[in-house]
Amino acid sequence: MFLMEEFGNKIIEWYKIHKRDLPWRNTNNPYFIWLSEIILQQTRVDQGMSYYLKFIEEFPTVKELANAEDEKVLRLWQGLGYYSRARNLHFTAKLIVENYNGVFPADFQEIKKLKGVGEYTAAAIASFAFNLAHAVLDGNVFRVLSRIFGIDLPIDSTKGKKHFLELCNQLLDKKNPALFNQAIMEFGALQCVPKNPNCSSCFFIGNCTAFSKNKVFELPIKSKSLVRKNRYFNYLIITHQQNVMIKKRTENDIWQNLYDFPLIETESSTDFTELKQKIKNHDLLKNKSWTLEKVSPSFKHVLSHRDIYTSFFHIKMDEQPSINANYILCQVSELDNYGMPRVITRYLDFNLAEIN
Repeated sequence: MFLMEEFGNKIIEWYKIHKRDLPWRNTNNPYFIWLSEIILQQTRVDQGMSYYLKFIEEFPTVKELANAEDEKVLRLWQGLGYYSRARNLHFTAKLIVENYNGVFPADFQEIKKLKGVGEYTAAAIASFAFNLAHAVLDGNVFRVLSRIFGIDLPIDSTKGKKHFLELCNQLLDKKNPALFNQAIMEFGALQCVPKNPNCSSCFFIGNCTAFSKNKVFELPIKSKSLVRKNRYFNYLIITHQQNVMIKKRTENDIWQNLYDFPLIETESSTDFTELKQKIKNHDLLKNKSWTLEKVSPSFKHVLSHRDIYTSFFHIKMDEQPSINANYILCQVSELDNYGMPRVITRYLDFNLAEIN
Protein backbone atom coordinates (compact mmCIF):
# COMPACT_ATOMS: atom_id res chain seq x y z
CA MET A 1 0.00 0.00 0.00
CA PHE A 2 1.32 3.45 -0.93
CA LEU A 3 2.25 5.93 1.76
CA MET A 4 -0.61 7.89 3.29
CA GLU A 5 0.86 11.23 2.17
CA GLU A 6 1.00 10.01 -1.44
CA PHE A 7 -2.79 9.75 -1.51
CA GLY A 8 -3.29 13.51 -1.27
CA ASN A 9 -0.73 14.26 -3.94
CA LYS A 10 -2.28 11.77 -6.37
CA ILE A 11 -5.85 12.94 -5.84
CA ILE A 12 -4.91 16.62 -6.20
CA GLU A 13 -2.94 15.93 -9.39
CA TRP A 14 -5.97 14.15 -10.84
CA TYR A 15 -8.28 17.00 -9.80
CA LYS A 16 -6.22 19.69 -11.50
CA ILE A 17 -6.67 17.84 -14.79
CA HIS A 18 -10.27 16.65 -14.53
CA LYS A 19 -12.16 19.14 -12.33
CA ARG A 20 -15.37 20.71 -13.53
CA ASP A 21 -15.60 24.49 -13.74
CA LEU A 22 -18.34 25.18 -11.19
CA PRO A 23 -19.19 28.74 -10.10
CA TRP A 24 -18.96 28.09 -6.35
CA ARG A 25 -15.39 26.88 -6.85
CA ASN A 26 -14.36 30.29 -8.19
CA THR A 27 -15.08 32.13 -4.95
CA ASN A 28 -14.20 32.03 -1.27
CA ASN A 29 -17.30 34.01 -0.33
CA PRO A 30 -18.72 31.94 2.59
CA TYR A 31 -22.29 33.02 1.81
CA PHE A 32 -22.06 31.72 -1.77
CA ILE A 33 -20.34 28.53 -0.64
CA TRP A 34 -22.92 27.90 2.09
CA LEU A 35 -25.72 28.53 -0.41
CA SER A 36 -24.24 26.04 -2.88
CA GLU A 37 -23.75 23.38 -0.21
CA ILE A 38 -27.36 23.64 0.99
CA ILE A 39 -28.69 23.48 -2.58
CA LEU A 40 -26.50 20.46 -3.39
CA GLN A 41 -27.71 18.46 -0.40
CA GLN A 42 -29.73 15.62 -1.97
CA THR A 43 -29.44 17.36 -5.37
CA ARG A 44 -27.32 16.65 -8.44
CA VAL A 45 -24.93 19.37 -9.60
CA ASP A 46 -26.62 19.70 -13.01
CA GLN A 47 -29.99 20.21 -11.35
CA GLY A 48 -28.75 22.53 -8.61
CA MET A 49 -26.71 24.83 -10.85
CA SER A 50 -29.62 26.91 -12.15
CA TYR A 51 -31.03 27.29 -8.63
CA TYR A 52 -27.68 28.50 -7.30
CA LEU A 53 -27.43 31.09 -10.07
CA LYS A 54 -31.02 32.24 -9.49
CA PHE A 55 -30.44 32.64 -5.74
CA ILE A 56 -27.23 34.64 -6.00
CA GLU A 57 -28.82 36.86 -8.63
CA GLU A 58 -31.95 37.43 -6.54
CA PHE A 59 -30.14 37.57 -3.17
CA PRO A 60 -26.50 38.61 -3.78
CA THR A 61 -25.86 39.02 -0.03
CA VAL A 62 -26.95 37.20 3.09
CA LYS A 63 -28.76 40.36 4.23
CA GLU A 64 -30.91 40.41 1.11
CA LEU A 65 -31.82 36.75 1.64
CA ALA A 66 -32.64 37.46 5.29
CA ASN A 67 -34.95 40.32 4.30
CA ALA A 68 -36.84 38.30 1.68
CA GLU A 69 -40.43 37.13 2.14
CA ASP A 70 -40.81 33.46 3.07
CA GLU A 71 -43.00 32.77 0.05
CA LYS A 72 -40.46 34.31 -2.34
CA VAL A 73 -37.72 32.02 -1.03
CA LEU A 74 -39.95 28.95 -1.32
CA ARG A 75 -41.11 29.94 -4.78
CA LEU A 76 -37.50 30.29 -5.95
CA TRP A 77 -36.77 26.86 -4.43
CA GLN A 78 -39.77 25.27 -6.15
CA GLY A 79 -38.90 22.00 -7.87
CA LEU A 80 -35.81 21.19 -5.79
CA GLY A 81 -37.67 19.24 -3.12
CA TYR A 82 -36.66 18.77 0.52
CA TYR A 83 -38.21 22.15 1.31
CA SER A 84 -36.92 22.13 4.88
CA ARG A 85 -33.60 23.12 3.30
CA ALA A 86 -35.13 26.35 2.00
CA ARG A 87 -36.76 27.11 5.35
CA ASN A 88 -33.48 26.44 7.19
CA LEU A 89 -31.62 28.56 4.64
CA HIS A 90 -33.90 31.52 5.25
CA PHE A 91 -33.88 31.06 9.03
CA THR A 92 -30.08 30.90 9.11
CA ALA A 93 -29.71 33.99 6.91
CA LYS A 94 -31.79 35.94 9.45
CA LEU A 95 -29.74 34.52 12.32
CA ILE A 96 -26.45 35.55 10.67
CA VAL A 97 -27.75 39.08 10.22
CA GLU A 98 -29.09 39.29 13.77
CA ASN A 99 -26.35 37.44 15.70
CA TYR A 100 -23.26 37.96 13.54
CA ASN A 101 -23.98 41.42 12.10
CA GLY A 102 -24.37 39.91 8.66
CA VAL A 103 -20.85 38.43 8.67
CA PHE A 104 -20.67 34.67 8.11
CA PRO A 105 -18.92 32.96 11.06
CA ALA A 106 -15.37 31.81 10.28
CA ASP A 107 -15.06 29.22 13.06
CA PHE A 108 -15.88 25.55 12.40
CA GLN A 109 -17.81 25.06 15.66
CA GLU A 110 -19.81 28.26 15.10
CA ILE A 111 -20.61 27.21 11.54
CA LYS A 112 -21.79 23.80 12.77
CA LYS A 113 -24.29 25.49 15.11
CA LEU A 114 -26.18 26.98 12.16
CA LYS A 115 -29.53 25.38 11.38
CA GLY A 116 -29.38 22.92 8.51
CA VAL A 117 -25.58 22.63 8.76
CA GLY A 118 -24.12 19.30 9.85
CA GLU A 119 -20.58 17.98 10.17
CA TYR A 120 -20.01 17.66 6.43
CA THR A 121 -21.46 21.05 5.44
CA ALA A 122 -19.55 22.81 8.23
CA ALA A 123 -16.29 21.19 7.09
CA ALA A 124 -16.98 22.14 3.48
CA ILE A 125 -17.66 25.80 4.32
CA ALA A 126 -14.72 26.00 6.75
CA SER A 127 -12.27 24.59 4.20
CA PHE A 128 -13.58 26.15 0.97
CA ALA A 129 -14.20 29.63 2.38
CA PHE A 130 -11.51 29.89 5.07
CA ASN A 131 -9.04 27.10 4.10
CA LEU A 132 -9.38 25.54 7.56
CA ALA A 133 -8.10 21.98 7.96
CA HIS A 134 -11.37 20.06 8.33
CA ALA A 135 -11.95 16.97 6.18
CA VAL A 136 -15.24 16.60 4.33
CA LEU A 137 -17.06 13.30 4.45
CA ASP A 138 -19.92 12.90 1.99
CA GLY A 139 -21.22 9.96 -0.02
CA ASN A 140 -18.51 10.36 -2.65
CA VAL A 141 -15.75 10.35 -0.04
CA PHE A 142 -17.20 7.32 1.77
CA ARG A 143 -17.19 5.43 -1.54
CA VAL A 144 -13.62 6.37 -2.51
CA LEU A 145 -12.13 5.53 0.89
CA SER A 146 -14.09 2.33 1.43
CA ARG A 147 -13.02 0.96 -1.96
CA ILE A 148 -9.37 2.02 -1.96
CA PHE A 149 -8.70 1.03 1.66
CA GLY A 150 -11.11 -1.94 1.66
CA ILE A 151 -13.16 -0.71 4.63
CA ASP A 152 -16.22 -2.87 5.30
CA LEU A 153 -17.59 -0.92 8.27
CA PRO A 154 -21.14 0.34 7.61
CA ILE A 155 -20.97 4.01 6.64
CA ASP A 156 -24.25 4.70 8.47
CA SER A 157 -23.00 3.33 11.79
CA THR A 158 -21.42 5.39 14.57
CA LYS A 159 -18.28 3.24 14.49
CA GLY A 160 -18.06 3.49 10.72
CA LYS A 161 -18.49 7.26 10.58
CA LYS A 162 -15.85 7.74 13.27
CA HIS A 163 -13.37 5.47 11.46
CA PHE A 164 -13.87 7.17 8.09
CA LEU A 165 -13.58 10.66 9.59
CA GLU A 166 -10.34 9.77 11.37
CA LEU A 167 -8.89 8.31 8.17
CA CYS A 168 -9.99 11.30 6.11
CA ASN A 169 -8.39 13.71 8.56
CA GLN A 170 -5.17 11.66 8.41
CA LEU A 171 -5.14 11.89 4.62
CA LEU A 172 -6.08 15.58 4.53
CA ASP A 173 -3.47 17.90 3.07
CA LYS A 174 -3.24 20.35 5.98
CA LYS A 175 -1.60 23.01 3.80
CA ASN A 176 -4.25 22.77 1.08
CA PRO A 177 -7.40 21.46 2.77
CA ALA A 178 -9.79 23.19 0.36
CA LEU A 179 -8.01 21.74 -2.67
CA PHE A 180 -7.83 18.25 -1.14
CA ASN A 181 -11.51 18.25 -0.15
CA GLN A 182 -12.63 19.39 -3.59
CA ALA A 183 -10.38 16.79 -5.18
CA ILE A 184 -11.56 13.74 -3.25
CA MET A 185 -15.24 14.64 -3.69
CA GLU A 186 -14.74 15.26 -7.42
CA PHE A 187 -12.91 11.95 -7.78
CA GLY A 188 -15.92 10.16 -6.28
CA ALA A 189 -18.35 12.13 -8.44
CA LEU A 190 -16.56 11.57 -11.77
CA GLN A 191 -14.21 8.59 -11.48
CA CYS A 192 -15.07 6.30 -8.57
CA VAL A 193 -18.80 6.43 -9.28
CA PRO A 194 -21.39 4.09 -7.71
CA LYS A 195 -22.21 2.17 -10.90
CA ASN A 196 -19.80 1.29 -13.69
CA PRO A 197 -16.67 3.02 -12.34
CA ASN A 198 -13.91 3.17 -14.93
CA CYS A 199 -11.39 1.18 -12.91
CA SER A 200 -9.13 0.47 -15.89
CA SER A 201 -8.24 4.17 -16.22
CA CYS A 202 -7.90 4.79 -12.47
CA PHE A 203 -4.40 5.60 -11.21
CA PHE A 204 -5.30 3.92 -7.88
CA ILE A 205 -5.91 0.56 -9.59
CA GLY A 206 -2.67 -0.95 -8.27
CA ASN A 207 -3.46 0.13 -4.70
CA CYS A 208 -7.26 -0.31 -4.60
CA THR A 209 -8.23 -3.08 -2.18
CA ALA A 210 -11.76 -3.38 -3.57
CA PHE A 211 -10.47 -3.86 -7.11
CA SER A 212 -7.88 -6.45 -6.10
CA LYS A 213 -10.46 -8.41 -4.09
CA ASN A 214 -13.28 -7.98 -6.64
CA LYS A 215 -15.40 -6.01 -4.14
CA VAL A 216 -15.89 -2.76 -6.05
CA PHE A 217 -19.65 -3.19 -6.21
CA GLU A 218 -19.93 -4.41 -2.61
CA LEU A 219 -18.47 -1.26 -1.09
CA PRO A 220 -19.39 0.92 0.67
CA ILE A 221 -21.64 -0.99 3.06
CA LYS A 222 -24.82 0.34 4.65
CA SER A 223 -26.49 -1.33 7.61
CA LYS A 224 -29.83 0.42 7.54
CA SER A 225 -32.38 -0.16 4.82
CA LEU A 226 -34.82 2.62 4.06
CA VAL A 227 -38.45 1.80 4.85
CA ARG A 228 -40.59 3.39 2.17
CA LYS A 229 -44.17 4.47 2.72
CA ASN A 230 -46.98 4.91 0.21
CA ARG A 231 -49.35 7.88 0.48
CA TYR A 232 -52.41 8.56 -1.66
CA PHE A 233 -53.25 12.20 -2.48
CA ASN A 234 -56.49 13.07 -4.25
CA TYR A 235 -56.44 16.75 -5.21
CA LEU A 236 -59.63 18.69 -5.89
CA ILE A 237 -59.10 21.43 -8.48
CA ILE A 238 -62.20 23.44 -7.59
CA THR A 239 -62.87 26.30 -9.98
CA HIS A 240 -65.50 28.99 -10.36
CA GLN A 241 -65.23 31.14 -13.48
CA GLN A 242 -61.53 32.11 -13.65
CA ASN A 243 -60.80 31.37 -9.99
CA VAL A 244 -59.45 28.28 -8.24
CA MET A 245 -59.24 27.20 -4.59
CA ILE A 246 -55.81 26.65 -3.03
CA LYS A 247 -54.58 25.99 0.50
CA LYS A 248 -51.33 26.67 2.35
CA ARG A 249 -49.80 23.57 3.94
CA THR A 250 -49.18 24.74 7.51
CA GLU A 251 -49.15 21.33 9.20
CA ASN A 252 -45.88 19.64 10.17
CA ASP A 253 -45.65 17.46 7.07
CA ILE A 254 -43.98 17.33 3.68
CA TRP A 255 -44.09 20.56 1.66
CA GLN A 256 -44.75 22.70 4.71
CA ASN A 257 -45.65 26.32 3.83
CA LEU A 258 -46.13 25.50 0.15
CA TYR A 259 -49.56 25.76 -1.48
CA ASP A 260 -51.62 22.96 -2.93
CA PHE A 261 -55.24 22.26 -3.86
CA PRO A 262 -57.88 21.00 -1.41
CA LEU A 263 -56.80 17.47 -0.58
CA ILE A 264 -58.41 14.19 0.34
CA GLU A 265 -55.74 11.77 1.52
CA THR A 266 -56.66 8.10 1.70
CA GLU A 267 -54.82 5.18 3.27
CA SER A 268 -54.78 3.20 0.04
CA SER A 269 -55.82 3.37 -3.57
CA THR A 270 -59.56 3.96 -3.26
CA ASP A 271 -62.46 2.81 -5.39
CA PHE A 272 -63.87 5.72 -7.40
CA THR A 273 -67.39 5.29 -6.03
CA GLU A 274 -66.11 5.53 -2.46
CA LEU A 275 -63.88 8.47 -3.31
CA LYS A 276 -66.69 10.35 -5.02
CA GLN A 277 -68.71 10.12 -1.82
CA LYS A 278 -65.80 11.63 0.10
CA ILE A 279 -65.67 14.46 -2.44
CA LYS A 280 -69.40 15.13 -2.00
CA ASN A 281 -68.87 15.43 1.75
CA HIS A 282 -65.91 17.79 1.48
CA ASP A 283 -66.61 21.01 3.41
CA LEU A 284 -66.18 23.14 0.27
CA LEU A 285 -68.63 21.05 -1.79
CA LYS A 286 -71.20 19.66 0.61
CA ASN A 287 -74.73 20.77 -0.33
CA LYS A 288 -73.34 22.80 -3.25
CA SER A 289 -74.00 22.59 -6.98
CA TRP A 290 -70.93 21.39 -8.90
CA THR A 291 -69.80 19.20 -11.79
CA LEU A 292 -66.93 16.74 -11.92
CA GLU A 293 -65.44 17.46 -15.34
CA LYS A 294 -62.30 15.35 -15.37
CA VAL A 295 -60.42 12.73 -13.36
CA SER A 296 -56.73 12.35 -14.10
CA PRO A 297 -54.85 9.08 -14.05
CA SER A 298 -52.87 8.36 -10.88
CA PHE A 299 -49.30 9.69 -10.96
CA LYS A 300 -46.46 8.28 -8.89
CA HIS A 301 -44.21 10.95 -7.34
CA VAL A 302 -41.06 9.57 -5.69
CA LEU A 303 -39.61 11.24 -2.60
CA SER A 304 -36.63 10.05 -0.54
CA HIS A 305 -38.62 7.85 1.84
CA ARG A 306 -42.12 7.70 0.40
CA ASP A 307 -44.03 7.34 -2.84
CA ILE A 308 -46.93 9.73 -3.41
CA TYR A 309 -49.72 8.44 -5.65
CA THR A 310 -51.57 11.50 -6.88
CA SER A 311 -54.82 12.01 -8.77
CA PHE A 312 -56.46 15.29 -9.78
CA PHE A 313 -60.21 15.86 -9.86
CA HIS A 314 -61.35 18.85 -11.94
CA ILE A 315 -64.48 20.26 -10.32
CA LYS A 316 -66.46 23.22 -11.65
CA MET A 317 -68.75 25.01 -9.20
CA ASP A 318 -71.95 26.72 -10.32
CA GLU A 319 -71.68 29.29 -7.54
CA GLN A 320 -68.76 30.97 -5.85
CA PRO A 321 -67.47 28.70 -3.08
CA SER A 322 -67.55 29.86 0.50
CA ILE A 323 -64.20 31.23 1.67
CA ASN A 324 -62.83 30.28 5.06
CA ALA A 325 -59.54 30.68 6.90
CA ASN A 326 -58.12 27.47 5.43
CA TYR A 327 -58.52 28.29 1.75
CA ILE A 328 -57.70 31.04 -0.73
CA LEU A 329 -59.64 31.78 -3.91
CA CYS A 330 -57.12 33.00 -6.48
CA GLN A 331 -57.18 33.61 -10.20
CA VAL A 332 -55.99 30.68 -12.27
CA SER A 333 -53.61 33.02 -14.10
CA GLU A 334 -51.92 33.86 -10.77
CA LEU A 335 -51.08 30.29 -9.70
CA ASP A 336 -47.44 30.90 -10.65
CA ASN A 337 -47.24 33.42 -7.80
CA TYR A 338 -47.63 30.63 -5.24
CA GLY A 339 -44.92 28.11 -4.41
CA MET A 340 -46.31 24.63 -5.01
CA PRO A 341 -44.91 21.08 -4.81
CA ARG A 342 -43.30 19.77 -7.97
CA VAL A 343 -45.94 17.09 -8.42
CA ILE A 344 -48.56 19.85 -8.86
CA THR A 345 -46.52 22.23 -11.02
CA ARG A 346 -45.61 19.35 -13.31
CA TYR A 347 -49.30 18.48 -13.71
CA LEU A 348 -50.20 22.12 -14.36
CA ASP A 349 -47.52 22.38 -17.05
CA PHE A 350 -49.67 20.09 -19.21
CA ASN A 351 -53.19 20.71 -17.88
CA LEU A 352 -53.43 24.38 -16.91
CA ALA A 353 -55.53 25.26 -20.00
CA GLU A 354 -58.20 22.80 -18.85
CA ILE A 355 -58.85 24.62 -15.58
CA ASN A 356 -59.22 28.09 -17.10
